[in-house]
Amino acid sequence: MTQTTETAFDAALKRYGDGEAVETLIPEFKHICDSAPKNSPAWTCLSWLYLLAEKPNAAFKAAQKAVKLHAEDPQARVNLAIAMLETDRKGVRQHIDVAQQVSSAVPELRQELQKNFEDGMNRRPDWPALKRVRSWLFED
Repeated sequence: MTQTTETAFDAALKRYGDGEAVETLIPEFKHICDSAPKNSPAWTCLSWLYLLAEKPNAAFKAAQKAVKLHAEDPQARVNLAIAMLETDRKGVRQHIDVAQQVSSAVPELRQELQKNFEDGMNRRPDWPALKRVRSWLFED
């Protein structure tokens, strides 16, 4: 990732954190992904934005790329699982299992996932697939 792309990525993440509308951020993250196609975090963020915008097919494609680039990223796996649920695809369990294994081994990643689930519920309160995946990962 070039310095310009990295700066754009950091700026776009800050804008997201500041509460900017998802619809205005999707083109920004799409541009970042096009500029740095091997940037797994950018694909993960783009898939999350698509999920928040209720565009599960686009989210599925972006999450697939993120997982292909970084198979152990639990957030990419969570995004892919949510997109698969929302598009009635099979194979969700394997992604949940990987996310569970990695997040159990690394407490910081587990905390990050929990924070992202909270963010998702705040931004899209009635989100059945997110609630379902969260219950699989965090409720015994």
